[in-house]
Amino acid sequence: MKENEKKLSSAAAQKEKIRQRYKGISENEIDVIPALPQKNFYEDQHEKRVAVYARVSTDDPRQTSSYELQKNHYQDVVSRHTGWKLIDIYADEGISGTSLQHRDAFVRMIADCRAGKIDLIVTKSVSRFARNVLDCISHVRQLKAMKPPIGVFFETENIYTLNENSEMSLSFISTLAQEESHNKSEIMNASIEMRFRRGIFLTPPLLGYDQNEDGNLVINEEEAKTVRLIFFMYLYGYTCQEIANTLTKTGRRTKLGNTTWSPSSVLNVLTNERHCGDVLARKTWTPSYLDHKSKKNRQDRNQYRQRNHHEAIISRDDFIAVQRLISNAKYGNKGILPELHVINDGVLKGCVTVNPKWAGFKADDYKRASESVYDELIQNKSMEVQVKSGDLDLRGYEIARAQFFNTLNKVCVTLSSDTMNFSTECVRKFHSQFIEILVHPGERFIAIRPSTKDSRNSIQWSKKHNGLIVPRQISGAAFLPNVFDLFHWDTECRYRIIGVKRQNNDESIILFNLEDTEMLIPNATIEAAEEDTDIPKPSFDDDIKPIGTRGSILAYPEEWIHTFGSGYYRQAQANELRTYNETGKWNTQSEGTPFNLDEVPLQVTSVQEIEETLENIINNKNQEETNE
Repeated sequence: MKENEKKLSSAAAQKEKIRQRYKGISENEIDVIPALPQKNFYEDQHEKRVAVYARVSTDDPRQTSSYELQKNHYQDVVSRHTGWKLIDIYADEGISGTSLQHRDAFVRMIADCRAGKIDLIVTKSVSRFARNVLDCISHVRQLKAMKPPIGVFFETENIYTLNENSEMSLSFISTLAQEESHNKSEIMNASIEMRFRRGIFLTPPLLGYDQNEDGNLVINEEEAKTVRLIFFMYLYGYTCQEIANTLTKTGRRTKLGNTTWSPSSVLNVLTNERHCGDVLARKTWTPSYLDHKSKKNRQDRNQYRQRNHHEAIISRDDFIAVQRLISNAKYGNKGILPELHVINDGVLKGCVTVNPKWAGFKADDYKRASESVYDELIQNKSMEVQVKSGDLDLRGYEIARAQFFNTLNKVCVTLSSDTMNFSTECVRKFHSQFIEILVHPGERFIAIRPSTKDSRNSIQWSKKHNGLIVPRQISGAAFLPNVFDLFHWDTECRYRIIGVKRQNNDESIILFNLEDTEMLIPNATIEAAEEDTDIPKPSFDDDIKPIGTRGSILAYPEEWIHTFGSGYYRQAQANELRTYNETGKWNTQSEGTPFNLDEVPLQVTSVQEIEETLENIINNKNQEETNE
């Protein structure tokens, strides 16, 4: 009780001391040194080095008058103001004010401010200075913080940024300017959308075409020769670099009249659908009206295609063939049109061969190819097991899964979204450094068979190191996304599958059943799930730790919780294994038959016709140069 009283007494004493301190002293005992009065902006007669900033948002000739008027007006303003000296007029013409991109004059003006060349910036309005709130306030603050501070005077709004009460007004007005830009952007996008819906497309200048008085594309025959030369050379097997070198050497001109070609300019011609008579509108879109940076339209916005919009220079089939070649060229494949081959008989019936460098196909293409050799779709039918008299009835017994045991020396493969890694035990099952991969979407398995280096679908899966055969990592960026899509896998994870080798005389094959797949989940994904309140959090007992690798956790299918493996008869008579236990010829080396993805086969220009066209175009060009 006494201690509490002492604490209360001490607190009261401290409060009293504070009250006495803040009573202060008499004003007569203080000498006040007055601050210099702030000069009114209009009455300030001090010499100032003045910069004028002017901008118009388009380079339309009709805007030139606005541009010139701004410059002339501020030349007069500076000359009439006592003490002002015009340093320069910084003018951006045909540039948007929502970002600093391409505003070279503005950037140069700020650099001169930092160099101490400018004391004051004068501009017509906030919207001329910047339509981006962040840029406007940021630059005003930077200029104000310089030694000596640099002010900006906005004539229309009558705001001088060195005044203490200016920032609130500036923030409000710059927000309105930014929102005005936003509204204009929305109106423009809506207008473009309406035009595209009605088939009114933009037709910028394009090599091979001119525009008539109605704005329609009409073939320019001389330029069209260059377009045909580019397409036919690519179909013949030339690379973009080789085509560019040829065009430069022969003096072929671009649409802008240049005679120097680059691989990118050649690729732009090859990928432009207008050369086959079609129009695809909105290939790119601009996510933000503030930075105006365009992105490739990956179904983020509506696209509009019109076939046969104008006369074609290149046939549509040739154009499609070129796009397929381009799609695969980035993975090292060139000169061969990609096609899917499906096995139509033997133990690999329905399997589709996988070319590691062909990226032009989709998961659905593999499904269609596999299903094409069956009279009806594959269905997993339940098996009825009958035990014969004298046999041991093993119904109810299970074959334990190999995944529950040490997999170090097992035949297995680990797949990520872009790489494939076979185990050492796996690569030593074949006496070949090269293999072919086949996938069966319906039966859900992957097959591996020996191959030779000369096969167009071959993959080198092993190499020799210190006299031993070791696995070689396989790059699968072209085809593995399709595998992940086929089997609905998560591209953020890796998948490990245990395989089994089957042998029949001189035929051997390795099968990976995708029903029994382990998932390796990155630790980062687990940590993200723990932070997300909407995702169930994994929990483990104190004495139980998850297994996996250093950077990931191993996960099994949920249905494995209640079983140790497949039923004995299910394992012995499984559809994907039962066929390989039958006697006779397996026919595992069948190349299969090409599967046509198109309802009507492509009629690509023949090699002979391509050669004749190339020869005629080049010879005519040489003849014209000789005549000149």
